[in-house]
Amino acid sequence: MKDKYLMEDVGENTFSLITDYDGNDEHAFDVNIKSGEVLPILPLRNMVLFPGVFLPVTVGRKSSLKLVREAEKKNKDIAVVCQRAAQVDEPGINDLHNIGTIGRIVRVLEMPDQTTTVILQGMKRLNLKEINETKPYLKGEVELLEEDVPEKNDKEFQALVETCKDLTMRFIKTSDIMHQDSSFAIKNINNHMFLVNFICSNLPLNKDKKIELLNFQSLRERTYHLLEILNQEVQLAEIKASIQLRAREDIDQQQREYFLQQQIKTIQDELGGSGQEQEIEELRKRASKMKWNAEVREVFIKELAKLERTHSQSPDYSVQLNYLQTLLNLPWGVYTTDNLNLKNAEKILNKDHYGLEKVKERILEHLAVLKLKNDMKSPIICLYGPPGVGKTSLGKSIASSLKRKYVRMSLGGVHDEAEIRGHRKTYIGAMPGRIIKSLIKAGASNPVFILDEIDKVSSDRQGDPSSALLEVLDPEQNTNFHDNFLDVDYDLSKVLFIATANNLNTIPAPLLDRMELIEVSGYITEEKVEIARKHLVPKELEANGLKKTDLKFSKDTLEAIIESYTRESGVRELEKKIGKVLRKSARQYASDGFFARAEIKPANLYELLGAPEYTRDKYQGNEYAGVVTGLAWTAVGGEILFVETSLSRGKGERLTLTGNLGDVMKESAMLALEYIKSHASILNLNEEIFEGWNIHIHVPEGAIPKDGPSAGITMATSLASALTQRKVKANLAMTGEITLRGKVLPVGGIKEKILAAKRAGIKEIIMSSENKKNIDEIQDIYLKGLTFHYVSDIKEVFAIALTSEKVADAIDLSVKKPSKE
Repeated sequence: MKDKYLMEDVGENTFSLITDYDGNDEHAFDVNIKSGEVLPILPLRNMVLFPGVFLPVTVGRKSSLKLVREAEKKNKDIAVVCQRAAQVDEPGINDLHNIGTIGRIVRVLEMPDQTTTVILQGMKRLNLKEINETKPYLKGEVELLEEDVPEKNDKEFQALVETCKDLTMRFIKTSDIMHQDSSFAIKNINNHMFLVNFICSNLPLNKDKKIELLNFQSLRERTYHLLEILNQEVQLAEIKASIQLRAREDIDQQQREYFLQQQIKTIQDELGGSGQEQEIEELRKRASKMKWNAEVREVFIKELAKLERTHSQSPDYSVQLNYLQTLLNLPWGVYTTDNLNLKNAEKILNKDHYGLEKVKERILEHLAVLKLKNDMKSPIICLYGPPGVGKTSLGKSIASSLKRKYVRMSLGGVHDEAEIRGHRKTYIGAMPGRIIKSLIKAGASNPVFILDEIDKVSSDRQGDPSSALLEVLDPEQNTNFHDNFLDVDYDLSKVLFIATANNLNTIPAPLLDRMELIEVSGYITEEKVEIARKHLVPKELEANGLKKTDLKFSKDTLEAIIESYTRESGVRELEKKIGKVLRKSARQYASDGFFARAEIKPANLYELLGAPEYTRDKYQGNEYAGVVTGLAWTAVGGEILFVETSLSRGKGERLTLTGNLGDVMKESAMLALEYIKSHASILNLNEEIFEGWNIHIHVPEGAIPKDGPSAGITMATSLASALTQRKVKANLAMTGEITLRGKVLPVGGIKEKILAAKRAGIKEIIMSSENKKNIDEIQDIYLKGLTFHYVSDIKEVFAIALTSEKVADAIDLSVKKPSKE
């Protein structure tokens, strides 16, 4: 049991309160008193204490005060009994009811008005058998009365209690006698006995009725009697409430509000008009200056009239006002003047970004056409490539070169169609979509609009945002873009949309079809060095509170950071590493007042950045049969990989593949083996060799998943080298898909693979003849020092890759035939 209770004001309107005891402990209200014991008697006026109920009582009699203080001091329970007549000051034997309750003193409170209040807790019912008129207070012999409580699963009694509970709640609502907070206590009482006693105690009944209720030994009979009383009281309370309702004043609440509103309006008119009227007049003035077509102006006038009819305190008023303000804030017909100076634009693009020739060329073409035609629909450009290559920042440079406003909208994780199209304005809290909000922010209808991470858009039960983007990114449709909130068409055709993505595979085909794709590939080391020297180092110096003259990075240092501390296609990680070096230098300067070094050299990197994090793969020579260098594309750029084949004697034709290979890569290995089996003659192989040797193909770095068809010719060459024990040509790498007929098919990621080959010291590369078009598009600076062999059949690959020289420790691959018995 908990001693938690609430206490209202002590006086005539005092209400007894039930504990929040949950009723699970059957012995919670046991007392250390036996029938026949003599207890002090506390007489009450017009108050009856029920078991399980807390009752605040104001004690005024000297005898009662002495009784309470002694009982509290000795921690003894007392007999609490109601007087027959409230006006008797010194009750005697005949002035008290025989039925009462064992009371436990919980707390004695000295009130500010010099009165004393005692909090009593009813424990068990009692019967006064004999009263002794002793001094200073009465005492009496008591007999304890047990309660006849129905079983917990008694459905009839449960229904009876719930009915009493409901009637009590109705009575509290309609009556102004009981405190409204009593309903909260009733809701939270779970024990049926305590609930019934609480209601009996708190109902505004005369003390005789309460004594009658306390007399019932059976809780069921007490509850039935309580139900009869409640029915009478509820009916009486509802009749009183009905009479009061009919007899109220003629001016009801609405008439009173109208009268007050008229007074406010009169005062506001004297002050120059109401706030609502001033707001509407301001909207009307702004609308007169807008460059709207007839349809939009008609909608505005209609909605403004609706706003005038709406009460300013209504929730619809703010929705309507928000809609009209959105219409006015949109830059209808407002366009910034494009800077069509091609040389200036090219200069800005080259200054802000190193490389990215295709993108710059496309923007300059757009400017040229715009200059000649003076009006054109802006293209929808999608820049795709690995992270950190400058796709997003390129948008700022384009906006700067065109002298247009710049707006960026991140689509990563957007899964609600309303983010694009907006909500219908009928809802409270409705807003336009992010396209419209961004145009309001830009203040012009022809900004450069970056749709960042368009490949990260997802869909769920709230719609598919990528489908909503179909209208935005279609030059034939976006002249009449329809936002649900605006509900009128808006022209987006002058907006230069530039989308960015890392992976085209996750973009829906209809959306991809509407965009002009421009690949932004990774940078070679030389480009990264220039980007760091021209952009990253000055940016990080400023970010860390250093001057350009304080520290310098040599080209060798930047190259060492790129090669040993980063592995990426872009320069984001490189920027972090440069920042880390500068922060350590800034700390040393802040502590000592000078820089330990004026120039960061490669030898200093171990101290500043720790041990090198990466080691670039290097060509490992051609001393072993079956080891061939391949080229692979990864999300952070190109890499070289080695395909190793080993042979072991065995009875069956067993092919083992290891190295965390995907299904497509496993299929390439099986294709390569099947091709060599069926064309063993081109390698001068004895066909019986496959019966006596097991083949194991392994691609190192097994912790890294590898998949894709581009290692097909590499695996075939590795098998051929192992089966013939011939050396592979030195400093050679290859990439290409193989078919069962031995055809070599083209693959992707050519530029990244070439960069990986150059880093590893490769001199010659074999690839499909269909990939020659990709090589032709790459600048000569990337191709310097490389020789390309274009092939269309695996036989050509073998002819180029396999030398006639056997490896030093060549295996004897002769097949031992079983002896005849």
